[in-house]
Amino acid sequence: MKVMRKIIEIDEELCDGCGQCVISCAEGSLEIIDGKARVISENLCDGLGACVGECPQGALKIVEREAEAFDEHAVEVHLGKKGKKAPPSPPTCPSAALREFPAADPCAEANIPAALETGRRSALTHWPIQINLIPPTAPFLKGAHLLVAADCVPVAFPSLHQAFLKGRVVMIGCPKFDDVEEYVRRFAEIFQTADIKSLTTVVMEVPCCSALPMIVKKGMEEAGKSIPTDKVVVSIRGEILRHEKAA
Repeated sequence: MKVMRKIIEIDEELCDGCGQCVISCAEGSLEIIDGKARVISENLCDGLGACVGECPQGALKIVEREAEAFDEHAVEVHLGKKGKKAPPSPPTCPSAALREFPAADPCAEANIPAALETGRRSALTHWPIQINLIPPTAPFLKGAHLLVAADCVPVAFPSLHQAFLKGRVVMIGCPKFDDVEEYVRRFAEIFQTADIKSLTTVVMEVPCCSALPMIVKKGMEEAGKSIPTDKVVVSIRGEILRHEKAA
C-alpha cells in the first residue's frame, strides 16, 4: 500500500557509486547497480536519512512523496537472506546519533592551557548540529532558546560561541545548497512540538544567506507560532553588521 511519507531520493548525476551510503544503510535498502546507488525496494527504506550524511557527493536527500509503506518484517526477511540482523528501531549512524554534553567542570577548566582558556572553549551542548540531522523530537530542543546559523558563520565569525551559542541550541545549514522546502517542514515540526522559547538567526551578508531567516519565519507561520526572534548579519570579514529584532 502506498502512503505519503519521507523516503530517500538519489541524484544519479551526482552519485559516483562510492558505496558509502550502502554501508550506512542498516536496512539494506540501498545497493550499487550499474555504478549508481539505488533504492532496491521502497518498503525497505525507513526515510530517516541515516545515509544522507555519509554521501561525499551530496547525492542523497530526504523527500516526501507517495511510496510503499516501510515494512519492518520485509527488512528482517531481506537482511536474513543476506545473513544480517535487523537493526534496532530507530537506527542511527554515528553522525546522527543524538548526544547532550554536560556543563564544563570548573575544576577541570582551571588546568586548561592558556591557548584553550575558558573564553575560547566550546559552548556546544549537543550533537548533531546540521538542520537535516536533528529530529523535531530531539530532547535538547524541548523548551530551548534556538540559534539557527548559516554554516559559513562559524568560520567567518570566530566569537560565535561566546557571543551567541552559550545557553542556546544550535542548528546550522545552507539555504543555497540544501532543500529549502525540507527546511521549512523541519522547522514547522520543531515549532509545533518543541516549545521553543526564543529564536536567533545568524547569517552572512551574502545574498544567498538572506533566505535562511525567511525559511525559519515560514516554518513558524506554518506551525501557527509566534516566537521572539533576533536576526544577526555578519560580514565576510567577521564583523556584526546588523543585529535586529525580526518583524
